[in-house]
Amino acid sequence: MKRLASLVLILVLVLTLFAGCGSSSVKGSTIVVGASVTPHAEILNVAKEILAEKGITLKVVEFTDYVQPNLNVENGQLDANYFQHVLYLNQFNKDNGTHIVQVAAIHYEPFGIYAGKTKSIEELKDGAVISVPNDGTNEARALLLLESLGLIKLKEGVGTTATVLDIVENPKNLEIKELEAAQLTLSLQDVDMAVINGNYAIQAGLNALTDALAIEDKDSDVIRNNYTNILAVKAGKENDPAIQELVKALKSEKVKNFINERFKGAVVPMF
Repeated sequence: MKRLASLVLILVLVLTLFAGCGSSSVKGSTIVVGASVTPHAEILNVAKEILAEKGITLKVVEFTDYVQPNLNVENGQLDANYFQHVLYLNQFNKDNGTHIVQVAAIHYEPFGIYAGKTKSIEELKDGAVISVPNDGTNEARALLLLESLGLIKLKEGVGTTATVLDIVENPKNLEIKELEAAQLTLSLQDVDMAVINGNYAIQAGLNALTDALAIEDKDSDVIRNNYTNILAVKAGKENDPAIQELVKALKSEKVKNFINERFKGAVVPMF
């Protein structure tokens, strides 16, 4: 009986030792993450506080474009990035031969159409100019929103691959102006309307729920399955202990409460 008790005690000590090694293995780690200025960097800075309590340093590098954060993950300058939705990531990998993968789905940003020179959709005149993001996946998303408003009709079945070449009906002869996403808010006063990515709208002080003339259907499976913003890493780093701690931090109640209070519906937690 004493021998059995001794064996049990030894087993408990061994398990405790391994558990301790697992929890302390990330102490002293530094994670470098690329992010859009808002909301992503703001959210990461909340996670940074949580990680600091575990002895992990999080460095947030801000970007204003959608290309460099992925290239820098691919070449190892960044450990992870947090700025894009999964559909954009998949297309980026295909176009650039990169090997970046999703680690966790974090939030969703409603996509909206905003007034420029024309203040309502009903007032749009023949030949009005509407600007949309020029990257493939977000352009399709913008065109789907315009179609849902009855402003254009797309070729049947094009879905999330739609481009301006797929417009088969355009009763108001709208001019669809393709711009880099970061330029949409800056040029809003020069067009009749613009369909703007959530992060750039927020950065310009716009809230899709209160300022947009219309937003996409956030409950649509197409939206939820393709446009949720993700934490991404280079393939092979998905199970890195420090990255997994970052995932836990980003999916914490503290982060969820921050998102809800700070962005008031313009950013929606997906956990």
